[in-house]
Amino acid sequence: MSTHEREPADQHLGEELVRLASADNFRDLAGSGEGHPTADGGRVRRGVLFRSNELQLTDADAHALGSLGITAVYDLRGDHEVEAHPDVPVPGAAWHHVPVGGIPMDEVSGLSSREAALAAMHGVYRAFVEHPAARASFGELLTRMAGTDGAQLFHCTAGKDRTGWAAAVLLGLLGVPDDVVLEDYLLTNTFSTATREKYLALIAEHLGPDKVAVYEAVMVADEAYLRTARAAVEASYGDLRTYVVDGLGVGPSDLERLLARLRA
Repeated sequence: MSTHEREPADQHLGEELVRLASADNFRDLAGSGEGHPTADGGRVRRGVLFRSNELQLTDADAHALGSLGITAVYDLRGDHEVEAHPDVPVPGAAWHHVPVGGIPMDEVSGLSSREAALAAMHGVYRAFVEHPAARASFGELLTRMAGTDGAQLFHCTAGKDRTGWAAAVLLGLLGVPDDVVLEDYLLTNTFSTATREKYLALIAEHLGPDKVAVYEAVMVADEAYLRTARAAVEASYGDLRTYVVDGLGVGPSDLERLLARLRA
């Protein structure tokens, strides 16, 4: 398997988690090493949930994912995204389409300034909390995860917004400190550097250098975006648990079952 940058072996899994060459934002929700710390002195369990960008996998990487015991893949992309770049199947895993709206493509193509791009991104993150369809999809995602055995993987296109918000919610519910949740969210900018630079170079070539700053705002994970979604949670629900139970419709027993699986 073609790889770069290996993470430390997890003593509980007894195997090394290998960074995928063909899905650069694939990683364990729990982080590396012993897993993200929680406020009660525990850790997030590794090998339970994985997150990624779209699964445009080589055969070797698809089989590497299969070797992790992944039984379910949840694709958060819209219909047009799935049609343009269908996931490569992961051996042994059932594929589930749980679409969450991102930035509409016609809106992306019409962005005229960095300010417009930033406004669009903040609107996307507010919609994760305020839009009924987005809440229904995130609720379905967490409920399915709670009722499914084995390791599971969720992803969108870049693995940064829809996937990033779902990951931040789960880590927050587990009691991972806010600064660690933010650091984990921002890792997308590190892991996806090569991909982002490639597309920004194409933008500079075809649309002009002045458009790079406009579209860069759409291609990065930004602390301000995450703050917007958290502020929307606080305004409408008060806290993450109420957002998940009342806003997303996840049953309390389902939520507890999922969180228990994620606690080391």
